[in-house]
Amino acid sequence: MLGSIKEKAAHLVRGKNAEGQAQDFLVGKGLKLVSRNYRCKQGELDLIMNDGRTLVIVEVRYRKSDVYGSALESVTASKQAKIIAATQHYLSTIRRDCPLRFDVVAISGNGSINWIKNAF
Repeated sequence: MLGSIKEKAAHLVRGKNAEGQAQDFLVGKGLKLVSRNYRCKQGELDLIMNDGRTLVIVEVRYRKSDVYGSALESVTASKQAKIIAATQHYLSTIRRDCPLRFDVVAISGNGSINWIKNAF
């Protein structure tokens, strides 16, 4: 049991590190952070950023290796639906009318970053 708790903690640390790496990468590309780890009953939004007037919802995915599929492949249709539902909740709370975009930042174990704009 203790091993599974340590594994879960390590997984969460890797996820937070990947989100930080993605945030730094996107800020370097000119985006501005609005919020990080927005949670509601519909799910979680990793990064919410502005790209000019456009509100960008960023899903960050990290995979140590591609043995079980790439980080990009892990953004399934059901995951997309959860992100969209959480985004609808977020938008209902901020009441802001602006263009919206869904991006994915996929980070692999070798440190490469793949940024997909308008991923879905």
